[in-house]
Amino acid sequence: MSYEINQVLPRSFGRLKSSESNISIFASQLRGVLASLLPRYGLLIGFLVFWQVSSTRGWVNPAIFPPLDVILSALWTNLANGALLDDIAISLQRSGTAFAFAVVIGIPLGLFMGQIRAVEQALDPILQLFRQTSALALYPVFILLLGLGETSKIFVIFWATLFPVLLATIGGVKEVDKKLIEMARTYGAGPLTIFRRVILPASVPAIFVGLRLSATTALLLLIAAEMIGANKGIGFQVMNAQYNFQIPLMFAAILLLAFLGLAANALLVLLQRRLCRWSQPSR
Repeated sequence: MSYEINQVLPRSFGRLKSSESNISIFASQLRGVLASLLPRYGLLIGFLVFWQVSSTRGWVNPAIFPPLDVILSALWTNLANGALLDDIAISLQRSGTAFAFAVVIGIPLGLFMGQIRAVEQALDPILQLFRQTSALALYPVFILLLGLGETSKIFVIFWATLFPVLLATIGGVKEVDKKLIEMARTYGAGPLTIFRRVILPASVPAIFVGLRLSATTALLLLIAAEMIGANKGIGFQVMNAQYNFQIPLMFAAILLLAFLGLAANALLVLLQRRLCRWSQPSR
């Protein structure tokens, strides 16, 4: 009997020591994660916690600012029953189409204007005038010209997203180091080779800055475009929920739009890191 106890106790102490070691490793890893997240996301987490507590405790009117768990529940319910899925698809189609047209037109035109100074000087005044004209102010004009259908909604988003891409591309081309171009010419590179091997790669980081601004602008203008003459879309759901005083659904749609914006920005950042590895600072 004493022999069995002597055999069992070391094994038990071994398992206990191993368990304590695993807990210690987990605690160390948890501290590392918190140390990396809190400096960046601590203020955001504090704001969300304050929202939840203040609404739950009645510090603010919960009918106007519902608790976050109620908003997330409304979001999950409407996603699960498919009520928001069609709106997401239609909104992504509108903003994605406008963003694609802005990229297809803005980047080539920006590359062309950035290299030919005479063209830039001729077009820059009218571009600056159009850029300073609010797309929302022109939306009634677009409706008169294009109607209340999808074309006017896509065009107003395209109008607002074109200029960040265009101007960022022009700026990226103009900021290319002239010494690199002179060096390429010294080694016998032609205009096409200089553009393909020097100008275009050096302009890509600036172009991606414009793409990220345009993606954000597309989602912001999407709300305004869907508030007039639309019966589907996330923007329509925001306004419809507000009219019917479905405040949790309204905040759920706003939160969904924020998530889509974060996802689009993260996707562009990931693509930029893959295409511009040479421009990333060494750590």
